[in-house]
Amino acid sequence: MRAPLFWHKSRRKLGFLSIILSPLAWAWHRGSVRRLANGPWEKLSVPVICVGNINVGGTGKTPTVIALQSLLADRGIAAHIVSKGYGGTEIGPIKVIERDHSAAQMGDEPMLMAAFGPVWVSKDRALGAKAAIKDGAQAILLDDGFQNPALHQDLSIVVIDAEVGFGNGKVMPAGPLRENLITGLARANLIVSIGNSTAQTSLTDTWPEIAGIERLNAHLAPLQTGMDWKGLRAIAFAGIGRPGKFFNTLKDQGANIIAAHSFADHGTYSDAVLNRLKAEAQKSNAQLVTTEKDAARLPASFRPNILTLPVRLKFGDQASLTAILDRLFS
Repeated sequence: MRAPLFWHKSRRKLGFLSIILSPLAWAWHRGSVRRLANGPWEKLSVPVICVGNINVGGTGKTPTVIALQSLLADRGIAAHIVSKGYGGTEIGPIKVIERDHSAAQMGDEPMLMAAFGPVWVSKDRALGAKAAIKDGAQAILLDDGFQNPALHQDLSIVVIDAEVGFGNGKVMPAGPLRENLITGLARANLIVSIGNSTAQTSLTDTWPEIAGIERLNAHLAPLQTGMDWKGLRAIAFAGIGRPGKFFNTLKDQGANIIAAHSFADHGTYSDAVLNRLKAEAQKSNAQLVTTEKDAARLPASFRPNILTLPVRLKFGDQASLTAILDRLFS
């Protein structure tokens, strides 16, 4: 599913559809309030760090989780990720093993994250976290669990795409928000806003609601792998929250993008689509390039046909993040 265009109109100039869908949005909001109020918010024996968002869709949660797991590992803390495994068939709890599992079973994000550290897929977050603790987890990284009341969250992080903000500021289906902005931000301990300096300034100006919450700025940077992208004839494709960000990053690396194809976030690539992409690349004498997340959903037999452009999250003030983590584990 792709987000309707009216979700991203200015909050100061709402579209007609946003207005007429407002009663449904109010009902959605009330349901969220009741569900969150009822808990159980179970307290575990190890710290739980939740990385989530208030928007529907991608804001940068996955690279944030990966970065946090790496930072904790550097400090000698074994953090296990617990994910619902969106798009996968497994109910869990089950530990993701790259060589044994697939994105169809586990979801694309758990498969990607499993390359960096322990990941558990569990539709029941509490069961998944307890299985991780039994396996030696000294901390739980709860992926996309901000609206899930199963576990007490010792640190609740809201990730924001600074270029998008909160769209038109309305709750689904009138807008892109999973819950009312004010009530959602009231549960947040920390905001991680991802984007360049211009986007960061615009976010602050447009959304004064984030003032008063501790905030760290960050940006996604291509991982230096030794690959020379300059002049590469590329056919780019991506099925992520905002494919345009990937295309722009690839272009900024110097690639000559012959064609760019956007697909649904978490969507499955059929044989017909993959054959069409391969034929287009051969006809254009170009290289297929995609994201790490998309590559996790591709059949192993197709992966030799592609290159990936990996990106990693870079914090503007990593010392502040380190201090926050130190307080949590002191």
